Amino acid sequence: MKSILVSICLIVCLASCNKEKDTSFSIIKDRVGKLDRISLVRDLKIIYENDSIVKDSTSTNSANNSRKVKIFEKGGKSLLTLTPNSDSIPTIENIRIEDARFTTDKGVGLNSTFKDIKDNYTIKKVITSMNNVVILLKDSDVYFTISKEQLPSSLRYASSVNIEAVQIPDEAKIKYMMVAWD
Repeated sequence: MKSILVSICLIVCLASCNKEKDTSFSIIKDRVGKLDRISLVRDLKIIYENDSIVKDSTSTNSANNSRKVKIFEKGGKSLLTLTPNSDSIPTIENIRIEDARFTTDKGVGLNSTFKDIKDNYTIKKVITSMNNVVILLKDSDVYFTISKEQLPSSLRYASSVNIEAVQIPDEAKIKYMMVAWD
């Protein structure tokens, strides 16, 4: 009886070890959750069959007929905002991460801070805009936006100052997390 019980426990342990990790909210090279770099816009209904898809009907830019597509979890929680490219067979060009459950393979997500970014990635460039700074990473399609409200007041209101990574406080919170696939 004891050997049967041990055998059952061993089988259960081995079976649980062989289960694949859920990647529904992982961001890795060429993949964001269920999407990959070659996912076609026309396949979104299949990819997100258990979720809701809302296409932007307010876009009036006739030069770019690709409209934003929002993906919502059943129950209404926003997951992603997708921007298709303008190819004849469109794929996804940009992804805005809306749900904090999405994290990179190094554990960085919307609930992370600038310190988490700099501790896990090499910063390629910091771009200063009117209200934000954009953090571009070396060897990654992921980029982050931090509001100038998170910066010291001496940098917050200076519009012509280029902000360097060393000037951004470690505790600065991420405003937007994006993935760009060209």
